Amino acid sequence: MQLTAADGVRLAGDVWHAAGRPCVVFAHGFGQTRHAWTTTAARLAAGGCRCVSFDARGHGDSDRAVDGYHMHHFIDDLRLVARAQPEKPILVGASMGGLLGLAVAGESSEPPFSALVLVDITPRWETRGVERILDFMRAWPQGFADSEEAAQAIADYLPHRRGSRGTEQLQSLLRPGTDGRLYWHWDRAMLEPVAEEGERYQPGLIEAASRVRIPVMLLSGGRSDVVSDATIGEFLTLVPHARHQSLPRATHMVAGDDNDAFTRAIAAFIGVDVESDGTRPADAGMA
Repeated sequence: MQLTAADGVRLAGDVWHAAGRPCVVFAHGFGQTRHAWTTTAARLAAGGCRCVSFDARGHGDSDRAVDGYHMHHFIDDLRLVARAQPEKPILVGASMGGLLGLAVAGESSEPPFSALVLVDITPRWETRGVERILDFMRAWPQGFADSEEAAQAIADYLPHRRGSRGTEQLQSLLRPGTDGRLYWHWDRAMLEPVAEEGERYQPGLIEAASRVRIPVMLLSGGRSDVVSDATIGEFLTLVPHARHQSLPRATHMVAGDDNDAFTRAIAAFIGVDVESDGTRPADAGMA
């Protein structure tokens, strides 16, 4: 799947079970790619769903933005993907993807989604956790000599998954540079603009949450440092009809930490039967 935004940026995506129903669109977090959803999407598709995942601009195989990065571009891109589906999709958004979905869902009485699943994100977040993610993404501007060096960087960042990712699994996360070194898949030019605008968008996201009327589920990681009891409580006050489920074994990277429980929770929310599967996505992601 490929879609082109109004400013010419091409978005790369994957589709599972094109004729299935209901339709589920997956929006990844900052620093992730569409491959973070592969295992879950395949399992939901086997249960009858049409599943769509895409790389946000500046990530993975989608284009870099030559005119800079602004949150409204990411929001417009998500709206474009949703409206390209044969029916209003259920949006599953992790971290940044969830915030974009919240902004779109709360902007009108007729949002382009039929339901919303927020994955470990609330409109007010814990600054320390977000800064930890940004610090990781800002590191290694010089890239890596080889995939083993990159694998060690991830092992240091995600010590609870140490030994779980081989170098062959890093192919979707690394890009060769003209200097022969390997670099993360994201465009470093977007790091500071998105970080700065995210803080400015927070009051609007809180307001948007209060206007959401479609079904909502919040899936949080029991070991997350990005959401907390306080931010979850505030969110449930803003969206009193929302369901909340915590996955005790998961950190902020819920889909990668406990993919089986994550997939089963989404399947139950949207009314789809899936078989249990203990595998982890090839791209468990950064944020």
